[in-house]
Amino acid sequence: MPPRTHVDVPSLGVLLIMPCQDRERGGLGIKLVLVRNRPTAGGETVRATYFLLDSETAEVKAVVAANRLTEMRTAATSAVATKYLARLDSTTLGVFGTGRQARVHIQVLPEVRKFRRVLVCGSSPQRSQAFVRQLSAEQALTIEAADARRCIAESDVVCTCTTSQIPLFEGRWLRPGTHLNLVGAFQPNAREVDDETIRRSRVVVDTYEGALAEAGDLLIPLERGVIRREHIGADLHEIVSGKRPGRQSAEEITVFKSVGFALEDLVTAKLVCEQDFSAPGQTRSDKTGE
Repeated sequence: MPPRTHVDVPSLGVLLIMPCQDRERGGLGIKLVLVRNRPTAGGETVRATYFLLDSETAEVKAVVAANRLTEMRTAATSAVATKYLARLDSTTLGVFGTGRQARVHIQVLPEVRKFRRVLVCGSSPQRSQAFVRQLSAEQALTIEAADARRCIAESDVVCTCTTSQIPLFEGRWLRPGTHLNLVGAFQPNAREVDDETIRRSRVVVDTYEGALAEAGDLLIPLERGVIRREHIGADLHEIVSGKRPGRQSAEEITVFKSVGFALEDLVTAKLVCEQDFSAPGQTRSDKTGE
C-alpha cells in the first residue's frame, strides 16, 4: 500500500491515485478520486471510481462507482475509532458539515454509541437548518442546528466532515473527555482544527505514513513546534490489536485523524462485489452504483 499520489489538474482540481494489494487475504485494486476545485452544476465536488483487479492476472474484475463506497468506508473507520476512543457514556454527537460525509457519519456512528442527540454546524445557519430538516425525517434521533461553540462545548463525540482549509473552532472550547474524528482535510496546508486542539489531545492516526505526508491538522503544529513527532501516539491498527491502549481516562481528549488509506477501499470493494446479485430485478449496477 504505497502512499497515495496527488496529481494537480489545474483546470479541475486534484486527482488522488490509491493502489493496494492484500497479499494475505488476496486482493488487488486501485481507486481514482477527483476532488474538484469547484462544484459541478449538480453540486458534485468528488468523483471516485474503484477498479477491483484479479490478484493473479491483474485483469479488471469490477469497476465500482465509488463515491458511496468512499463515504461508507470513511464513516465506518470513524466508527471503529469511536468504539475504542470515545467514552462509553457518550450521548451527544456533534457534526461539522452538511454534505454526504456528514450524513453518513450520522447514520453510522450510532452503531457504536447510544447517541440521543446530534448537533449540526454547517457553513451557514441556513445550511444547518435545511440539513437538520432532512435528517430529522430519516433518523430516530433528536437533531439540532448549532453554532461552532455550542457544537463543541456540548458534544461528547465530534466529527469534522468539511472542506474547510482553516480551523472550524477554538481548541480552548473543548471540554475534557471529548473524542474527535477529523476526516475532511487531506492536504498539508489544510486543517479543520487549531494548534490548541491538537496540543490538548492524544492523537491516533489511520496510518503514520499518510498522516505525516498529508494531514495539515498535524503537520502545521509539528512545523510550528507546538507538538513533537511522539505526540502522535498510535495508529488505528495498534489500538484495535491491543498493542497500544484505547481511551485511558474519562477526562482525556482524543483525536482520530483520518486521511483515508487504500486498504479500506480494497476491503470495501471486495465486500460489495462478493454480494449476491441474483435477486429478481436486481443487477450488479444496482449494488455498485450510487
